Amino acid sequence: MSSLYTRSKEYTRSRKAQSDSPPSSPSPIAKTLRHERLSRLEAATNPSTSDSSYSDRASSRSSAYSRRENRLAALSSRAEEESNRDYKKLYESALSENQKLKSKLQEAQLELADIKAKLEKAAQQKQEKTSDRSSMLEMEKREKRALERKLSEMEEEMKILTELKSDNQRLKDENGALIRVISKLSK
Repeated sequence: MSSLYTRSKEYTRSRKAQSDSPPSSPSPIAKTLRHERLSRLEAATNPSTSDSSYSDRASSRSSAYSRRENRLAALSSRAEEESNRDYKKLYESALSENQKLKSKLQEAQLELADIKAKLEKAAQQKQEKTSDRSSMLEMEKREKRALERKLSEMEEEMKILTELKSDNQRLKDENGALIRVISKLSK
């Protein structure tokens, strides 16, 4: 009785596990339990024909196994054909994608070469401008130095002129004073 209890317990466990999973073919444990129950049931109802039923069950099992193998072989051949088709489709799609990417790459390389040429041209123009600017700056610096020299010379001349004016004024004043002294003496 305890062996029946443990088997029914295992059966309920396997049934619970099956209810959790999506509906599919019964698990191997459930199959063996079902076969054991059927064999016990048949043995209990027909105790005299248990030997012949055993051979019938064995032949039915072997035919079930062969049918199962045939189904698996058919499924695997279908899956193989589908996978071959899938591989061909994948190869064709990958090939077309590669062609698209190659064309994009060529376009990008042409664009890159064009941009590089423009960049080099701009760099040359900038260098020419900087060389022109540097020569212009040199000329401006020379002119500035010349103007500064002229300015300093003019400032010196202005100082000399102011000194001369003051000397001239002093001399005029002295001359006027002398003229008055002479005119007073002559009277």
